[in-house]
Amino acid sequence: MAKNLIIVESPSKAKTIKKYLGSNYTVKSSVGHIIDLPKSTLGIDLENNYQPKYITVRGKTNILKEIKDAAKKSSKILLATDPDREGEAIAWHLSNALGIAPEENCRVEFHEITETSIKNAVKNPRTVNQDLVDAQQTRRLLDRIVGYKLSPLLWKKIKKGLSAGRVQTVAVKLILDKEAEIDSFIEEEYWSIEGLFKKATGESFKADLVKDKNGKIKLADEKITKEIVAKLKNKEGQIASIVEKEKKSNPKPPFITSTLQQKAANLYNYTSKKTMSIAQELYEGIDLGKEKGGLTGLITYMRTDSTRISPVAKEETKAYILANFGKEYIPEKTRYYKISGSSQDAHEAIRPTSVWRSPESIKDRLSKDQYKLYKLIWERFLTSEMPSGIYDQLTLEIVVDDYTFKAVGSKLKFKGYLIVGNEKEEEDYILPPLSVGERLTLADLLGEQHFTQPPARYNEASLIKKMESLGIGRPSTYAAIIDTILKRGYVVREKKVLYSTELGKLVIELLFGYFNNLIDVKFTSHMENELDLVADGKRDWKKIIDEFYQPFAEVLQKAEKEIEKVVLEKPLDQVTDVICDKCGRNMVIKNGRFGKFLACPGFPECRNTKMLLEKTGVVCPKCQKGEIVVKRSKKGRVFYGCSNYPECDASYWNKPLAEKCPECGGVLVEKDKLISCSACKYKRKKSQDE
Repeated sequence: MAKNLIIVESPSKAKTIKKYLGSNYTVKSSVGHIIDLPKSTLGIDLENNYQPKYITVRGKTNILKEIKDAAKKSSKILLATDPDREGEAIAWHLSNALGIAPEENCRVEFHEITETSIKNAVKNPRTVNQDLVDAQQTRRLLDRIVGYKLSPLLWKKIKKGLSAGRVQTVAVKLILDKEAEIDSFIEEEYWSIEGLFKKATGESFKADLVKDKNGKIKLADEKITKEIVAKLKNKEGQIASIVEKEKKSNPKPPFITSTLQQKAANLYNYTSKKTMSIAQELYEGIDLGKEKGGLTGLITYMRTDSTRISPVAKEETKAYILANFGKEYIPEKTRYYKISGSSQDAHEAIRPTSVWRSPESIKDRLSKDQYKLYKLIWERFLTSEMPSGIYDQLTLEIVVDDYTFKAVGSKLKFKGYLIVGNEKEEEDYILPPLSVGERLTLADLLGEQHFTQPPARYNEASLIKKMESLGIGRPSTYAAIIDTILKRGYVVREKKVLYSTELGKLVIELLFGYFNNLIDVKFTSHMENELDLVADGKRDWKKIIDEFYQPFAEVLQKAEKEIEKVVLEKPLDQVTDVICDKCGRNMVIKNGRFGKFLACPGFPECRNTKMLLEKTGVVCPKCQKGEIVVKRSKKGRVFYGCSNYPECDASYWNKPLAEKCPECGGVLVEKDKLISCSACKYKRKKSQDE
């Protein structure tokens, strides 16, 4: 008897689905794309309406043959690749390879790998959505044209081996723009004054100075601050107003792809790539043991930009909350969260496939990382369906002469969603009993200096948030974009933060002025909107490519003639005679956030790095054996230490000199235009010869 054939992308998903469908179904996996553009050539007929020249992916011939053989023996073929544009394109390639007619209902979507979802999907197949296929194909061809046409220009003008990308280039530009913003930042000093007020009964509390008789006060320097402190010292104050009100703390929406990546990065230091890899495992199925049903999909599809939740999931969650927390923890009105205007709303938010499957109940079946991410998703979803936390808040103003101080107290009245897991509640700050008109003693005043801070550099989480807000990329592309710019060496990640490299700056500078569209945020966002129109059947994909390619080709020709070859003062990667002890290559000098270091040129296959010792030519004053070298602290601050560390622990914040102190024989150090002794008070100005 002929079986039904279902084709999925991943082998692990195939096992989970097979469990639910039984012996009448054969489940095969394509292991991702099985047909694609060739790697060795452009693969697009630019003279024939941009027709792509697809081939079987190298190494996938046997997989395709196995699928074709299974298809011949099957009565029905269902294509169950991932429920997104990429999955739709894979389904389309498979349908063509297997000779399935375009009008045949062969496409099924699993938004969650559960028995109910799979069986319902299998009963309701549809045709392959050509509009979604065209949208994916448009993105693929645009990226291929940029990559294969622009990369050779970089080879000619900078060096071999470089490459350019349509969306990745914009991501690098965002990082560069942020660094320029930081470089141009001018630090400003400001001060604050905090007062300690005492009641006649002895109870005390703190309040901040917020205004004077002219309105909001600005304390620009220490002089002004000290004058006010002296003026108000030991004065009495009077409570001018007290305002009592309830303050709500609202739960956050369930996760979408970008917010999950951001939260996992901030909380667990996961890269976006790692987050998506773990989420994929949770989606495709985890072995929960025979008593729990074997392989089980734990979360819904993890590539989504919608906060929508199905009515069935909402009802299930309501029942769970009622059983575990009580009626008061069910909101009066069902919660609905605003969906972004650029959202495709193709899938639900990321949620557990069953809220009854708590993280603790399956902890022993999950890896440490799987447990942490599942717990994060489960708790965020559960809290998103719960009522707000409620605080009683008391705000009072105290007048002292012409100055007004403000104090805010709060106390948690009802936990609401804050009763669950990782959700942090504000600490109670309870003010003593007070009344309007009550007089208070100003027992103490503290003036504190502050400085305005420069904008924070991007980390993966904040870069993804920025790209999402600008409409650059889509949920399925964020992790790949960041991974690509790191692998290309245009950006480095150090202690969670992303920094542009000299190579990244060089590439952007070369492209700027000629290929502005490629590094223009608005243009890239516009292209994403165009792809959405193709997916909705409102735009012809060939016209979009033509509108991009024709002016691009003209500019490319002009750039090849006009841009002069970049003459580097020194090689971007300076080769050394230090041999990598892991793979045997000659290590190269790289520039990082905290100075130069040695790295293996075999990255990413070999990730070996070593400290690069910058020599000063000064013999260590302490051990007389080692040499003083430049080092950096964990916070990036330069200091000087012995090359024989840890045998010799000599270290100096300022550069030591070979010359001894003429007064005590101690170590002389150099700082700015002064030479001073590290042991006594001897100092002198540097001479011109020094």
